[in-house]
Amino acid sequence: MKAILLSGTCALVVSLFLTRWAIGQFAKWGLGQLIRDDGPTTHHTKRGTPTMGGAAVVVSVLVGYATSKLVTSEEPSRSALLVLFLLVGMAGVGFLDDFIKVRLQRSLGLRSRAKLIGQTVVGLVFGVLALLTGSGDGEAAVSHRISLVREVGPALPWVLVMVLIWFMVNGASNATNLIDGLDGLLTGSAAMVFSAYVFIGIWQNNHACGSAGGAIGVCYDVPAALDLATLAAAMTGACFGFLWWNASPARIILGDTGSLALGAAMAGLALVTRTELLLVVLGGLYVAVTGSVMIQVSWFKLTRRMTGTGRRVFRMTPLHHHFELLGWEQVTVVIRFWIVAGISVAAALGIFYSDWLGGLH
Repeated sequence: MKAILLSGTCALVVSLFLTRWAIGQFAKWGLGQLIRDDGPTTHHTKRGTPTMGGAAVVVSVLVGYATSKLVTSEEPSRSALLVLFLLVGMAGVGFLDDFIKVRLQRSLGLRSRAKLIGQTVVGLVFGVLALLTGSGDGEAAVSHRISLVREVGPALPWVLVMVLIWFMVNGASNATNLIDGLDGLLTGSAAMVFSAYVFIGIWQNNHACGSAGGAIGVCYDVPAALDLATLAAAMTGACFGFLWWNASPARIILGDTGSLALGAAMAGLALVTRTELLLVVLGGLYVAVTGSVMIQVSWFKLTRRMTGTGRRVFRMTPLHHHFELLGWEQVTVVIRFWIVAGISVAAALGIFYSDWLGGLH
């Protein structure tokens, strides 16, 4: 518990001060955000706001987690290091995307194929490393079985597990990338998801199979669950620290450096805590926003093929832009979407806890 508190607090403080430094420094370096011409007109006032702020979040997580390990003299776990690899690796892909935007003045950044290749490489390297057995306990960081709150069903072949990992890492990182369109929207909702993983990690550790707590009700076979809670605390603290400066009106923007990294870290935590399917509920807001884009594109293509004129279901996607065009203030959209995110997290934790309660009977 000491490591968890230290990790979260340190990441919060570092994020607060590092982000403040980045605001001025990135502005001097000319790292200003470009705004899409086809986006809501109200967003054009954000042009020139420093971007790539996700770098401050990533550094804060690394510092917070490393500090907790140094102070408590504990070794980092394989599972936590793998999630950090996803965080840093996907931040690297996002950095290239942001760099192209601000240096080449191309608002769409990396070509979609190049971006997908980068995400795929990071995800597959993570998958290979996660499925290798550790030298100590001989247990892989990621299971071959699908989980909601604990493992169910038969073990899947190695290839299918790799496909699942690829799908989750790419899907989550793209979903968080889509929702990062309003001041504080992603940062605030991500803090809720990561805080849920703090609770999940602590609970899994307290009821680990073979422990005294695991003898009561359901037990969890998750390697280094408490260390994963420590990492999740660092993620939560870093997001809250960044949100101080990212809240409306934002003085700095996450950029793809941050949005891709946060989504990948969520997927990584879901995989190593054996809660893959639960992430769909935890990230219910992201599922809804991504679904709005899929519905819009599919319906437009279908109606254009059938009638010659493409029609839209929403005024604009992703979904938060639809509500902006309905006349909602940006702050209103963000707060109401935060409420949806909070309800999703509460529902997921309810499912997690009720499953444990069910094991008592």
